[in-house]
Order: sequence, then C-alpha cells, then structure tokens
Amino acid sequence: MKNSFIFDVDSTPPAKMSQWSESTDCCDWNGVDCDEAGHVIGLDLSAEPILIGSLENASGLFSLQYLQSLNLGFTLFYGFPMPSRLVTLDLSSREPISGFSWRLEIPNFNFFQNLTELRELYLDNVDLSGRRTEWCKAMSFLPNLQVLNLSNCLLSDPINHHLANLLSLSVIRLRDNHAVSCQVPEFVANLLNLTTLDLSQCDLHGKFPEKVLQVPTLETLDLSYNSLLQGSLPHFPKNSSLRNLNLKNTSFSGKLPDSIGNLENLASVDVSSCNFTRPIPTSMANLTQLFHLDFSSNHFSDPIPTLRLYMSRNLNYLNLSRRLCETAFFSAANNSLTGIIPESVCKANYFQVLDLSNNDMSGTIPTCLITNSSRTLGVLNLARNHLNGTLSDTVPGGLQILDINGNQLEGMVPKSLVNCNMLQVFNIGNNQISDKFPCWLKNASGLQVLVLRSNKFSGNISCPRNNVSWTQLQIVYLASNNFSGRLSQKWLLTLEEMMDAKPECGFELKHLRYATGSSRFYEVTLSLTIKGLEIMLQKIPNIFTSIDLSRNNFEEQIPEEMGRFVSLYALNLSHNALTGSIPSSFGNLKHIESLDLSTNNLSGKIPAQLASLNFLSVLNLSYNNLVGKIPTSTQLQSFSPTSYEGNKGLYGPPLTNESQARPPELPPSLPPASSGVIDWFFIAMSIGFAVGFGAVVSPLMFSVQVNKWYNDLIYKFIYRRFRV
Repeated sequence: MKNSFIFDVDSTPPAKMSQWSESTDCCDWNGVDCDEAGHVIGLDLSAEPILIGSLENASGLFSLQYLQSLNLGFTLFYGFPMPSRLVTLDLSSREPISGFSWRLEIPNFNFFQNLTELRELYLDNVDLSGRRTEWCKAMSFLPNLQVLNLSNCLLSDPINHHLANLLSLSVIRLRDNHAVSCQVPEFVANLLNLTTLDLSQCDLHGKFPEKVLQVPTLETLDLSYNSLLQGSLPHFPKNSSLRNLNLKNTSFSGKLPDSIGNLENLASVDVSSCNFTRPIPTSMANLTQLFHLDFSSNHFSDPIPTLRLYMSRNLNYLNLSRRLCETAFFSAANNSLTGIIPESVCKANYFQVLDLSNNDMSGTIPTCLITNSSRTLGVLNLARNHLNGTLSDTVPGGLQILDINGNQLEGMVPKSLVNCNMLQVFNIGNNQISDKFPCWLKNASGLQVLVLRSNKFSGNISCPRNNVSWTQLQIVYLASNNFSGRLSQKWLLTLEEMMDAKPECGFELKHLRYATGSSRFYEVTLSLTIKGLEIMLQKIPNIFTSIDLSRNNFEEQIPEEMGRFVSLYALNLSHNALTGSIPSSFGNLKHIESLDLSTNNLSGKIPAQLASLNFLSVLNLSYNNLVGKIPTSTQLQSFSPTSYEGNKGLYGPPLTNESQARPPELPPSLPPASSGVIDWFFIAMSIGFAVGFGAVVSPLMFSVQVNKWYNDLIYKFIYRRFRV
C-alpha cells in the first residue's frame, strides 16, 4: 500500500511511512492501529507529504477489510472511493483557508455515498465552496453520522432540511463559515442526541430557537460573533446537561432567567457584548461548577449578588478530571453595577481573573479579596468605578495585571509590590495617590505598562544606584503629577524595548494578554491620550510604544539619548520647564506619529532632521522660545500654524502672519563714534530731556492748581480703565 502514494520530494521525508518495514509486524508501525486479533482497524497518515491526486492504485487501502478509522488530515491528498467500512474519516487541513490553499475535490459529493457506516467526519479548513447546498444533501447519505466537523470550509449556502434526517448527530461544528448566513432551523431542537453545537462566526441572523437551549443532552453551545443573531434565554429545566454557553457578541437580550440556577453543571458562561439587562439573578449562587464567567459589556444594574465561585474537581471540558482546577474567571465589566464589592467574592479561593471595571461601584476594596487569592490572582481590574480608601499592602506576588485606574483611592503605593516579580501592567492613574516614583518595582523585570497619570506623585524619576531596569517597558504614562528634576539619562537607557527597531516584515505581532487556561485569554485594555485624543486601546500590540511625561515640573535639557527610542510611536513632554534645544537625534525616531513639546522653555532652531519623520501626523512645538526658519519639507509644512504659534522668533511656512512669514527685521546699527570727536547726537538728546523735564515736572511741583488738575486726570483714567 505504501507504494500506492507519491510523496512531495520538496518536503521532509514521511515521518511515519518511512519507518514501515516488511521485516516487522505492521501493528507496530507508526500510524497503524490493530485490534486484539491483529486486524488493522486504524490508519493515521496525517501530515505525511502526500501529493494531490497521488493515489494511483487504492487496492492496498481497500485490502484492509477491517479498517474503521482513516486519518489523512494535513496532507495534500484528495478524493478517491473510500472503503465503505470506515467509521472515522479525517481529511482536515493544517491551516485555515486564506490565499493559496489546497482544495479537496469531491465531484458531485458522490465521495460520501458509500460511507454508510461513517460516524465521525472531520473536514476542517477544507474548501467545500463549489457545490452550494449539496453539502447538506451529501451528509444525508451518512445515516449513522454522529460527529460533523466542517469549520472554515467556505460553505456557500445555509443549513437546510437534509440534516434533519441525521438523528444520531451529537456534535456539529460549522464555525467560521460566513456564507452559511441564515436563521437557525427549528429542526435542530429535534436532534435529541446533540451534545455540541458550534455555529460561531457564521453570520447568523433572525431569532435563535429557544428549544435548542432546552435539549437535555446539550453540553456546549457556541453562537459567538454572530452580531445579528437575536434571542433570549428560556426557562432551564433541572435535568439540563449544559456546561459551556458562549453568546459573546450577539444580539441576545432580555434578562437572565432565575432558572439559570438550575444549570448545576454549568462551568463556563460568556454573554459579553450582548444586550442583557436587569440584575444578575441571585440563583447563580447555586452554580458551584463555574470557572469562567464573563458578563461584561451589557446593561446589568444593581449590586452584585452573592456568588459561591468554588472550583470544580471534575471539569471534563478542561480535561482536568480527578484533580483540582486552578482557574477562575469572573468579568462583569462595562455594566451599571452599583453598591460595594461583596465579600462573598472572597470565597473564590482560586481566582485568576477578576474584572469589575467600568461600573458604578463604591466603597473600599475588600482586603480579603487580595489576601485570599494571594497565590492565584493574576488579573485584578477595578478601573473606572467610585472606589475609595487605600489599597491593601498585601498584594499577591503572582499578580501580573493590576488596573485600579479612575477611582478615588488615596494613600501610597503598596510596598508589597516588591514581591510582584511577574507584574506586566501597573495602572493606578486618575486617583489621589501621594507618593514618590515606585522604584521598589525593580524586581518586575517584565513590566510593560506603567501608568501613574493624574495623581499626586512628586520628586524625580531616577532611582538610587540606578538599579531599576524595565527592559520590556513599552508604555510610560506619568502625566499630570508633580514630578520634577531632570530626566534621568541612565534610567532612560534601560528602556530597551523602545530602542529595539522592529523589522518591517517577518515580525510576529502579539498582544498583551493573560492566559487563563484552555486557550482562553484575558485581553488587556488601556485608556491613553494620543494625538490629543482620549482613546481606549482594546488590544495592546507589542509594537506600540508611548511616553507621556506632560504636565509635570521637569527641567533642564531633553536628553539626547531619547533619540535612540527608534520604535517610539508617541512622545509627549509638553507643559514642563524643559530648556535647551530640541535634540537633533529626534530625527532617528522614524516610527513616531505624535510629538508634543509644547509649553516649555525650549530655544534654538527646529532641527532639520525632523523633516525626515515621514510618519509624523501630529506635531506641537507651540509656546516655546524657538527661532529661525521652519525647515522645509512636505511633512513639516503640512501641519497647522498652531503647531508653531507662541514662538516669536520662528518664521516661514506654514505660518501665515506676514510678520512670521519672513525673517524678523533688525534695527540698523549706529556708526561708532571715532575717538576725539564730539558726539552731538547724545548732547542734543540730553539737552532735550532737561528742557522737557523742567517744562512738565516743575509746574507739578510748585503749582497747586496744576497739581490738582493732574490728579483728577489720573483718577479719571484709572476709573475708566479698571472701574474702581
């Protein structure tokens, strides 16, 4: 049979079949599975470099009379008649379809007609776009089919009635088939063996049948990323098997029914970015199996109910059976929740992610929340609420993301943060914290985001002995504090990430996020002022770097070393007391898009090197003491005159005022007087001053009438000018 295949000579040798030898028992061959009688019942040729259409003679394959499972996934192999005894067939492609991809050619879908015993079919990432609705009809020839995986197959038409005949179906995965665009048929609720239904990213619309959610055997339902799909949650019976419910980014609405507490097996719920309203049901306290809970971006209101978020000891969905699960995810961000953070949340001893950001919660942060989760808490996001008090000094050492931005917290930064060696995001902006620059974060060598904006920090930003090195720091936001002193050159040179020039191609784009297990991630968001606009970064790419030190009291010169930040996208040093000239090394900031040096005491000329910053879209040099002609370039002349205003010595385009469009005129210098020659100009000026002084001042000194007239004149002037 091995000789029936032709291999791609440009690929690596076949890893499995190259080891096949007639001198050994075939049941010992890699990729071959036998039963107890020595019959070949399984053949796994996945990822072997088999060429398209390369099976010249299938007799070897057909000679396997007991073959039940055939895996040709991730190969370059396409159709030929398959043995009718097959129970499992896997022809999946390794990569999603994009650009050039191999095409599984199944003429008229007769490919499946003889596979009447087939129970599992895997065709993920295989192009099935050519035959329109026939894909459903072809599946109807498989009466015993239980598992149907057709994810990202470019299916070109909706689900139709032919699938209604497959009453044995238990798993249907059609995710990422946008052309399926349709209403979900009612007959899906009649598939009484259904355990998994994944229709995510299929452009579904209309109203989803509530009865599907009531199928007793259904364990996993994923309808995420179908923004036009409407629906509501029905009454859930107590015998439900539902474990995983994902409605993220759909148009489901209404209230969560109290009967959701009947879903005793429910382990993961994601209803983020929907339109659910009203309070979160208190019956959710019955859901003791929950490990992932995301209610963010809805319209929930009122206080958070008491939740017993204990971890399951038998989570089959995560393949963690018979051992304690160490994952818990709870997000109710972007709602209208009020009241205090309930101490019942502290009962979740294995929290990894807690996100209550962007609500209307008040009160203090429960100390037990941090203390009880000290070993496992990785993400704590309480940003944009109305929390007050101080932050507990017992900060868990495993914390990676801390965001308490936009509250009313006071006091000092907890010194226990020195134990947070894995801290990546530290955002305490927009509070009332009074402290010095947090040099005690020196152990957080992986720190990537530091936000201290709009607090009461003071002092300089240099650290003793310069023992702080945040080589991965990509966002520094210290604006609107009382920092002072000079910008530390040695500290700036530790910011290696900003000095790392990213290649234009071949660079792997990643985002700052926290892994919560089972391929789930918590995406970090951040509010920044960039290009004069307040924006919310929903994802933070690893190529984005920004420094904002504005509205402080920094002084002296801008370090020339800042010109080494070649990957910098935004730099804001405005509203300080910086002096000296703009470093010519700024011409090296080839990726910079926003540069604001306004409202300082900078002097000298604008460096000609700035004319080469082709990506610069926002420039503000206003209100300094700059002089000379604005360098000529397409870039610098494209900005508004307001970018240069307040610099009396600047001239040239784009300044439009006639006095600033040309060099300032200097008064003519007087010829020097030669030695020994009387300078009659100064003599005449002295005589004129003496005569004028005598004529004006003498009457004021010696005439009472004139003196009274003068006082009245001055009084009238003051009264009219200042209205005293």
